[in-house]
Amino acid sequence: MPGKGDRGGKKEKPKDARGTLRRILKYLAEYRLAVFVLFLCAVLSNLGNLLGPRFAGKAIGVAEAGAKQGVGMVDMDLVLHYTLIMLAVYVGSNILSFLVTIGMSRVGKHIAENMRRDVFEKLMRMPVSYFDRNQAGDIISRVSYDIDVVSTSLCTDLIHIMTSLITVAGSFTMMCIISLPLVACMIFTIPVSILFTRRMSRITRPLYAERSRSYGIMNGYAEEMFTGQKTILAYAREKETAEDFSKINRRAAEAYKNADGKGMTMGPTIGMISNFGLAAIGMGGAVLYMYGIVGLEAISSFVLYSRKFSGPINEISNIINEILSALAASERVFQLLDSPEETADLPEAVELEDCKGDVEADHVSFGYLPDKTILHDLSFHAEPGQTIAIVGPTGAGKTTIINLLMRFYDIDTGEIRVDEKPHREYTMKSLRKNYSMVLQDTWLFQGTVYDNIAYGKENATREEVIAAAKAAKIHGYIMRLPDGYNTIIYEDGGNISKGQKQLLTIARAMLYNTNMLILDEATSNVDTNTEREVQKAIRSLMKGKTSFVIAHRLSTIQNADRILVVNEGDVVEQGTHDELMAQKGFYYKLYASQFQ
Repeated sequence: MPGKGDRGGKKEKPKDARGTLRRILKYLAEYRLAVFVLFLCAVLSNLGNLLGPRFAGKAIGVAEAGAKQGVGMVDMDLVLHYTLIMLAVYVGSNILSFLVTIGMSRVGKHIAENMRRDVFEKLMRMPVSYFDRNQAGDIISRVSYDIDVVSTSLCTDLIHIMTSLITVAGSFTMMCIISLPLVACMIFTIPVSILFTRRMSRITRPLYAERSRSYGIMNGYAEEMFTGQKTILAYAREKETAEDFSKINRRAAEAYKNADGKGMTMGPTIGMISNFGLAAIGMGGAVLYMYGIVGLEAISSFVLYSRKFSGPINEISNIINEILSALAASERVFQLLDSPEETADLPEAVELEDCKGDVEADHVSFGYLPDKTILHDLSFHAEPGQTIAIVGPTGAGKTTIINLLMRFYDIDTGEIRVDEKPHREYTMKSLRKNYSMVLQDTWLFQGTVYDNIAYGKENATREEVIAAAKAAKIHGYIMRLPDGYNTIIYEDGGNISKGQKQLLTIARAMLYNTNMLILDEATSNVDTNTEREVQKAIRSLMKGKTSFVIAHRLSTIQNADRILVVNEGDVVEQGTHDELMAQKGFYYKLYASQFQ
């Protein structure tokens, strides 16, 4: 099979940001009414912030007018009136801002939930080849970290940017109303800020894409090492593994530093530009005041509005970093969502019902990679109820045959027929539901023993589950567990032995009654005595079923109706055990090697 994705794989070029943003906004559109209401609240909150400086300026103007008339002539009641109005406006604005923050956090939660649902449903439709090529940790990183980045950006940054733009536009309008000469003093800061932000965005966007990619690689490596922790300890490779992780972690930290280090320069630089504008306002205001062109009321209001104007610009420059990070993360999510799914059923595909179990491979060739053929001209015929054993050295192509029978991969040339009809003419789901499988790599999920056995059969009764467990010779062990069939199995069966895990999966296959059966080294993890008992149960299970058995211990398949001997992708011999032993060919050598 093809290997997992290279940890140092090719760097992906950032896609069109506008297209990615449109796809993100589609998720937001589902909650457009709530977002619209929250946006109105944000607008009102910003209008309150815009009116506040105006009332502050009026209070200062009243104080200035009274001071000119003489000591004690300031109308404090009017000053207090404007001050109270200003406080009321700010309090109302802050309450609305609080409601917007709470509302958008809830919207962001639902968007993250919807994105994860879509990604997980997509993964359920992905071909096996996708999981062969990509590390599980990298996929998990896309489902968790990348979607978190996107949803956080949506629920905080989007409203902030929209309301900040309103604040900037409103503040600029008020400044123009108050004094155009003062506007002329600071207008140079606007184009400088815009040009600098555009330039930095082009630099930092690829860096954020590299940061997300590096995190995916790091998570993939960590997941891989945690899974193989026992092997690491057995070979005393703790130090080397830690050193390898340190290198990957260092590259991830470097990517983080490069992205955030460059991105974080935007806020301070924009702030510095804004401060130049404030200095220009101070100098220009002083000159204009000296010539009586503007008063203290206008200057004080203008300074407050200039801070309202420059503040959101600084915020936007910082938010842009988060948006660029969200775009990079969303591109990884959408790349997964855009990946090709399993081959679609043919329009005329039918359900495979009342399967007899007649399976035939006719001149089948297949390779996982276009330029590397694994199986060459494979042909065999399994009649209903027959047992077909597949033997051969490691890497000969035995498991590949099983992958093709189950349509985990589609053949390149030739044809596989089930009940005399090409298996592509059946729906993929109905084809697979007619096979029971017991693999060498067992899989159990976190849940009760009962749930794990009943996994394949909907509405299975307790009696059926117990009968299957007895047939698999695991019932006695289950009854010795603290809670019997209600005992919780940890993730991937971490609290039971490999042999017991395999017996549970055999019980699962026994309960899932089908006319075709696949056994891939089904007894490789059980002891010799248990194997004899399980072999009896398996023979009982195989009665009347077309069975495909992969076995390295050739003593277990001597009674097979036909044995396919596979070597380097070719079926080099076919026949019964006695026929193949009489030929004294490749099978004879394999068999003899196990008893010498």
